[in-house]
Amino acid sequence: MRVALSLAHRGLGSVWPNPAVGCVIVAERAGAPVVVGRGWTQPGGRPHAETVALSQAGNLAKGATAYVTLEPCCHHGKSPPCTDALIEAGVTCVVAAMEDPDSRVSGRGNALLKEAGIDVKVDLCRGEAERLNEGFILRVTEKRPMITLKTATTLDGRIATAQGESQWITGPNARARVHLLRASHDAVLVGIGTALADNPALTVRLPGLEAASPVRIVVDTRLQLPLTANLVATVADVPTWLLTAKGGDEAKLKAYRDRGVEIITTPLDSAGYPDIHVAMQALAGKGITRLLVEGGADIAAAFLRASLVDRIAWFRAPNIMGGDGVSAVAAYGLTQLDDILRFDTISSERLGNDWLETYWRSD
Repeated sequence: MRVALSLAHRGLGSVWPNPAVGCVIVAERAGAPVVVGRGWTQPGGRPHAETVALSQAGNLAKGATAYVTLEPCCHHGKSPPCTDALIEAGVTCVVAAMEDPDSRVSGRGNALLKEAGIDVKVDLCRGEAERLNEGFILRVTEKRPMITLKTATTLDGRIATAQGESQWITGPNARARVHLLRASHDAVLVGIGTALADNPALTVRLPGLEAASPVRIVVDTRLQLPLTANLVATVADVPTWLLTAKGGDEAKLKAYRDRGVEIITTPLDSAGYPDIHVAMQALAGKGITRLLVEGGADIAAAFLRASLVDRIAWFRAPNIMGGDGVSAVAAYGLTQLDDILRFDTISSERLGNDWLETYWRSD
């Protein structure tokens, strides 16, 4: 199952709105278990992992055991149900890490396999499978994506000088790791302040992974993003979505649309930002399961205020800027220590002279 989970990771960032699934087919050969097929969800969400693994196994799938990281689908969509493929292939046992929370499946896939005489086991490595597909699970259960907050700071938590200079606080190894982080997410979001200050491309610029660039999203309440900005100029290569307030200037909106930028409108919250909860529902409705937030202090505060940060990727450089620098997170209304948002430390990774610390939201 852990091999299947490892395979499933390869689909993160490229299979939305589908989950990233891995499958391993194991058969008895000469009295010993042998892997005869393996697969993972392919870009765009199909073919599914089971289909790929069964195709590789061929006739050797008959009588074999299929280890799959998510309950096989049983509904007809753009591809036939995986339950049908497993039954037709003649597997005798299916081991699923977890049930599929999608209401179209939700136990029915396992039930169909059992009705066909297949032995079904569930919950092997369930926790790992749930972490893997946290974004998919949140999209179908809470109508929002899984959200990772990324920041790059000095040791004292500063992201820029008082004059706004921020390139580069961390070194080349850390910056390359950010590109890998983008590749594992469906979309990356920044605020208009970051878009204006840095004119970023927000693409993946690692050899061989250029096609893994996520959808770029800009929070821009007053439609300030220049039509000459990189995020607009490169929209033919990588999609750009503009998240803005309802009732914006129609001429400006048309200019963005004419250049291929997709517009998403929401009501404003009490702080004057597009309502984050409504916005996340809109992104989930478009199939986004994993969102990387790379914005500045105000954007970070907005997501923390809304209690929508599930993971943190904190890149830290061994430098001290002092109180004149810009804090990584703006004020978000905390008045009592009991209300502080808490996270669990998951890992610490050295990147040249910098560090990447990863945190998950405490349960």
